[in-house]
Amino acid sequence: MQDNAIKTSKYNIFTFLPLNLFEQFQRLANAYFLFLLCLQLIPEISSLSWFTTVVPLVLVLSMTMAKDGSDDINRHRCDRQVNNRKVEVLIDGELRSEKWMDVQVGDIIKLENNQFVTADLLLLSSSEPLNLVYIETAELDGETNLKVKQALTVTGELEDCIEKLANFNGEVRCEPPNNRLDKFTGTLTLKEEMYSLDNEKVLLRGCTLRNTQWCFGLVVFGGPDTKLMQNCGKTTLKRTSIDRLMNVLVLSIFGFLAVMCLILAVGNGIWEYQEGSKFAAFLPKQEGVNAPFSAFLTFWSYVIILNTVVPISLYVSVEIIRLGNSFYIDWDRKMYYPKSDTPAEARTTTLNEELGQIKYIFSDKTGTLTQNIMTFNKCSINGKSYGEKTEKVDFSWNNLADPKFCFHDHSLVEVVREGNPEVQAFFRLLALCHTVMPEEKKEGELYYQAQSPDEGALVTAARNFGFVFRSRTPESITVVEMGELVTYELLAVLDFNNVRKRMSVIVRSPEGKLTLYCKGADTIIFERLNPSCSKLKEVTTEHLNEYAGDGLRTLALAYKDIDPKYMEEWKLRHHEASTAMDEREEKLDALYEEIEKGLLLLGSTAVEDKLQDGVPQTIEQLSKADIKIWVLTGDNKGTCKRISLSLTRTARRKMRPDGPEEPTVTKSRSGLFCLLKTETVADEPVDGEYAMVINGHSLVRTRTLKDMEMELLRTACMCQTVICCRVTPLQKAQVVELVKKYKQAITLAIGDGANDVSMIKAAHIGVGISGQEGMQAVLSSDFSFAQFRYLQRLLLVHGRWSYLRMCKFLRYFFYKNFTFTFVHFWYGFFCGFSAQTVYDEWFITLYNLVYTALPVLALSLFDQDVNDRWSFQYPKLYAPGQLNQYFSKRAFVYTVLHSGYSSLVLFFIPWAAMYDTVRDDGKDIVDYQSFALLAQTCLLIAVSIQLGLDTHYWTSVNQFFLWGSLCVYFAVIFTMYSNGMFLIFTSSFPFIGTARNSLNQPNVWLTMLLTSILCVLPVVAYRFLRILLWPTVNDKVRQDKVLPPAPRRVQARRASTRRSGYAFSHAQGYGDLVTSGRFLRWTPKSRPALFSQTDSPLAQTQHQFYRTINEGGEPPLSP
Repeated sequence: MQDNAIKTSKYNIFTFLPLNLFEQFQRLANAYFLFLLCLQLIPEISSLSWFTTVVPLVLVLSMTMAKDGSDDINRHRCDRQVNNRKVEVLIDGELRSEKWMDVQVGDIIKLENNQFVTADLLLLSSSEPLNLVYIETAELDGETNLKVKQALTVTGELEDCIEKLANFNGEVRCEPPNNRLDKFTGTLTLKEEMYSLDNEKVLLRGCTLRNTQWCFGLVVFGGPDTKLMQNCGKTTLKRTSIDRLMNVLVLSIFGFLAVMCLILAVGNGIWEYQEGSKFAAFLPKQEGVNAPFSAFLTFWSYVIILNTVVPISLYVSVEIIRLGNSFYIDWDRKMYYPKSDTPAEARTTTLNEELGQIKYIFSDKTGTLTQNIMTFNKCSINGKSYGEKTEKVDFSWNNLADPKFCFHDHSLVEVVREGNPEVQAFFRLLALCHTVMPEEKKEGELYYQAQSPDEGALVTAARNFGFVFRSRTPESITVVEMGELVTYELLAVLDFNNVRKRMSVIVRSPEGKLTLYCKGADTIIFERLNPSCSKLKEVTTEHLNEYAGDGLRTLALAYKDIDPKYMEEWKLRHHEASTAMDEREEKLDALYEEIEKGLLLLGSTAVEDKLQDGVPQTIEQLSKADIKIWVLTGDNKGTCKRISLSLTRTARRKMRPDGPEEPTVTKSRSGLFCLLKTETVADEPVDGEYAMVINGHSLVRTRTLKDMEMELLRTACMCQTVICCRVTPLQKAQVVELVKKYKQAITLAIGDGANDVSMIKAAHIGVGISGQEGMQAVLSSDFSFAQFRYLQRLLLVHGRWSYLRMCKFLRYFFYKNFTFTFVHFWYGFFCGFSAQTVYDEWFITLYNLVYTALPVLALSLFDQDVNDRWSFQYPKLYAPGQLNQYFSKRAFVYTVLHSGYSSLVLFFIPWAAMYDTVRDDGKDIVDYQSFALLAQTCLLIAVSIQLGLDTHYWTSVNQFFLWGSLCVYFAVIFTMYSNGMFLIFTSSFPFIGTARNSLNQPNVWLTMLLTSILCVLPVVAYRFLRILLWPTVNDKVRQDKVLPPAPRRVQARRASTRRSGYAFSHAQGYGDLVTSGRFLRWTPKSRPALFSQTDSPLAQTQHQFYRTINEGGEPPLSP
């Protein structure tokens, strides 16, 4: 039987070292250096001391091991803390305090207020009326509003009687363990009666009991079987395009290394065959070693010497850079939202540079672009539209009216008070058909807790117009209708879901009349209307189109009377379907579909969801950065006609009459060993600006055939804006996958609700907005913040800087390592291909770990080509990242060629300068140790100057690390080459006196100067000519002479031609809560503000000003 202990740790004291080392050596670079270490232990081929490989390898392994060990210690600590918590368990007829880890499936446990739920429990009874309990699910989904659960009436009778609970003898049959937090299917058999169990009768582990004195529950799932632990599985790892390119380049470097070693090995074989016999007198060969075998040994010796071409510290450095750039996002006060005390958060630290390469943004509308705060503005009732702008309506005649509610059409109040039956039926529907929970702290002071803002706005509207939703029980709804208290018997709630896009209630009036009230998306309701409503449907459609022009979210209302005999028969089938273990949802949907037919139309509502501050300006800025924005929403597309494939093809022909009939598709291979086949649809230029609006039905059609899919994508990519309406969450993810598959572009998805999670996970980058619809989107995202307008700072500033810094780091890192290695390669031709090193072994060891590590990290963490202000003023600066201009295979080849040139200068200039050279006292200066010192000093100075040329933004940290590294180098060589070190460690420090004897010669310093100038001169000349003749966007901005004007406050306006709808802002599951008598309560969250800074100018809806690149004027301020 499954116990309740959990284990999230990976290691124990015995498995940590072997298992962690095994995991680390699965990385290609680590395994490669372990292989090198094994080679160095073979005396015949070892050309370097063991410490040259062991020191960097141990350092990298130790850093990673320390991080992994620290993380696992924390996991062990948390596991012990959770497993040792105490809970009261019913054992042998009495309650005993037991540890959580000792609880087993089938135990009955008692929870008290503010306690964590021990395991997944079937709720049996509670201290609250109607067997209700209130729970907080922040640990599961991040939401702090209280949710309500209710026990079955038959188990609620057990109350807190220990004797009854000890004699409880029921059988629970349920689904196997899974990670669906919103679903539970099971049955309880008790006293030969079967009862349906669903998610609303189960308390999940991780929840907290609130506002409930006590409750009893039966353990259904324990430990790793609980839904909380089932959701702790491995998350799909997102990798950036630079990561994938680095893997390919590292493999290419391995091949290049093998080629270099092969060339040197062949050279050694030829040299041994032609010249080796001349040196046999004082360099005798070992027995059995001939020229071919010598070449074989030399090959492996050079594999050891040239190992620095594959940098072991590359991956560690990349992770440090990403972590640092993630902190910048977390610390950015300009992305902090003081109203909700919400800072920006980088939830993933491995995707920063990809923020600077976004080409397509997929955005939800409600709550993402809008505030998700609804106001009831207009309505259409029985063919007449209400809500024209007049004076504000006075609701003082209604004692229960909400004083915050505003409406501007007196005629609607007049017809309601006159007793118009259609109008009263309209508001009666709004007062009855919902899942809102009321709370009345004082007489007449009503507070509504709504699952969606739409429902709250509609119920509040009905309240102000005289139909006040007052209270509810699992079996009834009480409404005050024009001052008269009326109680309706609630027979059934046909709940909302993303497929149905509607909800209904079936009620019995005090007169015994059965009525079904239904509200939902207009397209769905219109399909189910009685044919007698055709004329009213046409008029209502005109009103809906009018509301769409105002950007309002619409909803259609309908009803039907039900025959009592049919209702009795339908209720029996409904009970059978609700207790079915298999296909329960499908059977219920079929029953709902059957009864929701032949409806009579009442009218429609229109609520306003205002745009968030700064949304128009943000979209404008991102568009100027050549980022295409697609809006994927569940709302209606308004007046636009349904777009089918034929219409799409016709539109595409009109947009580009001379274009080819078939799209241009480029087929290629990518990935490791080129195993991944890719197809890329080319962009096609068009004259003019176009927008596409397409609905979910059309998307279903285009998904059936590949050519239809390609035609849709081809046409959509010709448009500046694409709006996909009435799409399901799955369709949102499919649209993202379509663009990823055929455009090979970096995508970003942004949303705020649970229906956006699939889209967020499908995109390369997922951004969650912490808004009105809970925290599901944030919990699934890579980055999160509170307002859509912060997206432009995330991309145009943080994303672009991160991409630029990472590309500079990689180019410089490969440059310094290839230059270092190529000098070894050239030296091989002058030492008889004997695998002798050109540098001191300690310099080889410390080159990447000490001398060049910190300066490049400072560059990668602090560099800015322009400051954040200029990044906003010139959005075109973002374009190079989309085109991979700063680091690609071509850029890598250029870096290798640059390294080749530098290595030629760094080897041959010192060699020529010291050949047959004498000191001031007439002694020879040319010896191996002096040449090695000169070559390595020239190398370090040259790469340091190159780093300085690559740095645009100097800070004190950059200066300290750069000059400090050079000072450390000279301090180290004077120390290691001293007499004292030689006397103490004779074999380890053979370069005795080399530093003081060489560096006191003027010609040595002149050689360093000449070498540095020759290394830098082509770079400076190329950059000068490039800026002069072929300037990039970045060069033009840095030379632009126009200062942007100070921003001024402008009143923002918004216009829309799309019809909106409420359907997807609602969530499934609250219909069962209503029938079970569960009441929602909200606990306000208050924290002290993180920062005292006021919101940014963009939050105050100010226009963003930007300049085109070719403008002239005053010189820019130094960024």
